Amino acid sequence: MLLQVEELTKDYTTRFGKQRVQALRGIDLAVAQGEFVAIMGESGSGKTTLLTLLAALERPTNGRILLGGEDMAAIPNRALSAFRRDRLGFIFQECHLLDTLTLRENILFPLVLAGRTGAEMHARLMPLAERLGIAPLLDKYPYEVSGGEQQRAAAARALIIKPMLLLADEPTGALDSGSATQLLQLLDGYHDEGQTIVMVTHSLDAASHASRVLFIRDGRIAAEIVRGGHTRAAFYPLLADRLTQLQQGGELLA
Repeated sequence: MLLQVEELTKDYTTRFGKQRVQALRGIDLAVAQGEFVAIMGESGSGKTTLLTLLAALERPTNGRILLGGEDMAAIPNRALSAFRRDRLGFIFQECHLLDTLTLRENILFPLVLAGRTGAEMHARLMPLAERLGIAPLLDKYPYEVSGGEQQRAAAARALIIKPMLLLADEPTGALDSGSATQLLQLLDGYHDEGQTIVMVTHSLDAASHASRVLFIRDGRIAAEIVRGGHTRAAFYPLLADRLTQLQQGGELLA
C-alpha cells in the first residue's frame, strides 16, 4: 500500500485547557498506489483533521501514518517541509497563490525551493500548463485571471512536483459549476495515468469521480463504498443514499 494509516487519533484541548476534544478516534485506512479516494462527512466529523494529518501539517496524538513505507511521525521537524514539498501535492479550496508572483512563478515555486535547474523547470511547466489550458496566462498575475484559472494554476503547482500523493481539500468548493467540472476532469485524467489522490469534499458530484468513498462520522470511518464497475451516473445516487443515512444518524453498511 502506498498510504497506511493505523489507529490514528487526534486530540485537541479547548482554550485555557479546560476540555479535551477527540477529533479522530482510531482511524485505520489503506490507500493503494493509483487509487482515487474521496472522504465525506458532516462539518466537525473529522475529515479535514484527517487530511491535515496526512499532509504532515500536524502530528497525531497516537497512531501511525506511513507513506511509501516511511513513518511520517519519525521525520524530524526540520525535515518535514522538504518531505511535504517533494512528496505531497496540495489543492485547497482557496488557491493560496501569491499575488506578487505571476502564475508561472507560482507554479514553479516548489521546484525553485527544491533547487531544480531552469531547463528542468521549463520542461515540466509547459506540457502541464498546456494540458490545463493556462499556457497563455503564465505571465499574468492571479488577480488578472478568473477563479477557475487560478485553481488550475494551483493544481499545476501541486502536480509539477510529480507528487507521490495528491491531497485535495474541497477543491471545487469556491468554483462555479463549469470550472468545477474542468478541475474534476483534470483529476480524472491524472488518476487514469496512475496518480494517487485523496480528496475531502462535501460535493456528491466531486465524490462520484472517486474510485472509493469513505464516510466519516464522529471521528471514525463509518462506512465506505467502492465504485467498482458503476458509471458516475449510477454511483451518484448510491453516494446520496449513504450520505442521507449518515445525516440521519443511522447505521451505515459497508
